Amino acid sequence: MTATAALAAANIGDILKFAIEYDASKAAVVVHDNDCLLAGIVTQGYRDCLPNARFISYRDHTPEAIVESLLTLPPGSLVVLIQSSRFELNAFRVRVELFKRQLKVIEHPHLGRMNGNEMGIYIDSLAYDPAYYRDTGHALKRLIDAAQGGAIQTGDDCLTFDSPFETAMLNVGDYRNMRNVGGQFPIGEVFTEATELEAVSGRLKISFFGDRQFSVNRPPRPITLIVEGGRVADTRNATAEFERVLADIRADEGEILVRELGLGLNRAFSESRTVCDIGTFERMCGIHLSLGAKHHSYPKPGIRKRDARHHVDVMVNNPVFRLDDTVVFRDGSWRV
Repeated sequence: MTATAALAAANIGDILKFAIEYDASKAAVVVHDNDCLLAGIVTQGYRDCLPNARFISYRDHTPEAIVESLLTLPPGSLVVLIQSSRFELNAFRVRVELFKRQLKVIEHPHLGRMNGNEMGIYIDSLAYDPAYYRDTGHALKRLIDAAQGGAIQTGDDCLTFDSPFETAMLNVGDYRNMRNVGGQFPIGEVFTEATELEAVSGRLKISFFGDRQFSVNRPPRPITLIVEGGRVADTRNATAEFERVLADIRADEGEILVRELGLGLNRAFSESRTVCDIGTFERMCGIHLSLGAKHHSYPKPGIRKRDARHHVDVMVNNPVFRLDDTVVFRDGSWRV
């Protein structure tokens, strides 16, 4: 067993034991493909940790047969989906359907976007430290839920939240008081948004953004966003690709709302340790925002779900973040 494979198995074992709290007496099904090297490494990790599980090759079975195998599992069973892209299983939002049947679910999507050194970073990101994730996550939630406002400082620029925040939601592998167990891995995030979007104004610098191919795009120098009344009014040092992203949002939604305030906790990712997939990298230890009207976790008056089409993650450059008068993030780490 290579060092990478051994680490994958160790990290997956911790996820199963501490986050999912999987009972080995329950059934487990792992649906996987072999379309990329990382999918093979992750699949082998689950083979090492779940010797009694049923492994289903996505390429060797019809979607109908796979779905039937999953939906007939008894409550409390585990389903793992290891995907180089995303499986087409002829079931609308298959994870939601599995949760309805009280199944535990672990998803590893878009593994084919990560190659070379990124595979090792991804394996590192699967490490689960219950004390760090749970203590930090719940501490941030308490501060967010009580705060009357906050601010993100990036150098000389400052983005101000002159509003309380929506009730914070956790993605820290703590499912003890939650209806559903599992989700997309790697984990590590606390997220919210201003209760009044119009109360978000100022300037801040971003060092990464999700482009139109859902890849992590790093401009040659940080881009400055100028935000007025919760909307992006202007930019400085924007690249052509970022301008195209903004143009797409304007074309579909008429304006560029600033919505999600995401607090990433995953210490495997940083400005120097990156992966291509934006859905994975958004867990980076630091702060990210979303641009566009789409953020279904928090319904807002005047924003219809069917018309909200864009949710573009942007990572804040070397932020100092405070809630009310308390600094909770500085120099790349959480201080709670």
